[in-house]
Amino acid sequence: MIKLGIAPIGWTNDDMPELGGKITFEQCISEMALAGYKGCEVGNKYPVHDRVLLKHMLDIRGLSICNQWFSYEFSSKPFDEVKNNFIKQVDFLSFFGAKVIGGAETGNSIHGAYDVPLTKRTMASNETWDKLIKGLNELGKISFNQYGIKLSYHHHTGTMIESISEVERLLNETDEKYVNLNYDCGHFYLVGEDPLEAINKFITRTSHIHFKDVRKKIMDKISKDDLSFLMAVKKGVFTVPGDGDIEIKSIAKVVQKNNYQGWLVVEAEQDPNNANPFEYAKKGYEFLKNELKF
Repeated sequence: MIKLGIAPIGWTNDDMPELGGKITFEQCISEMALAGYKGCEVGNKYPVHDRVLLKHMLDIRGLSICNQWFSYEFSSKPFDEVKNNFIKQVDFLSFFGAKVIGGAETGNSIHGAYDVPLTKRTMASNETWDKLIKGLNELGKISFNQYGIKLSYHHHTGTMIESISEVERLLNETDEKYVNLNYDCGHFYLVGEDPLEAINKFITRTSHIHFKDVRKKIMDKISKDDLSFLMAVKKGVFTVPGDGDIEIKSIAKVVQKNNYQGWLVVEAEQDPNNANPFEYAKKGYEFLKNELKF
């Protein structure tokens, strides 16, 4: 069964807190529920230090937590530090009944820098790859065996794994029992890859899906002006499914044909001053339900 969720990043942005800075947690989750979603990811306004309160506020709105980003940082922090932080987050997600934990290696990433163009991304060394593969296998084993939660790695523009070939290497070198993929059509498209080719390649290793759309005209401008990932977001490169230039219907057919079981999450970071979060959340939900028949 496919369940529809949404990320709070359309209301409040973790990397750019000024976006949606005045939007409250209560407004965010109330509008998620009003738009029709049954699940959500975790944002910077969530009262994560009070699990009982957070669960109550979600429960009364018919929402559940389906995933949360985790920054692995194997390349820049001691393994034990990453491991301890990971276990704390898995334990948190377990309390809410989530079945996946997302995120990416960010220790060598440029995706969070305002002034570093996407073209300045450097390839990761084999040493960094070795740390990542070993780390993911070990943490994924803990997560799955002790909590029943799948490590669902998120390929992401501006990080060491963004292309189809890099995702392929990651999945080939990790244990399929413990490391899966958080597929994101928008990130594949933004780095010049074919998201339809990617879903066909990786659907059997996919345990979480993000659907976002891309405005190609803005994407082309980002490339022409040699801008950063955060500037791309602020300029509106992303939008909800059905509002951009990705052929999402074809991707959805692959998802359905392969009997994917899990969450399909709208994750479309935009400036809420330019894109009303509730209106876009509703637009994305209606596209998923009416056009794609989810």
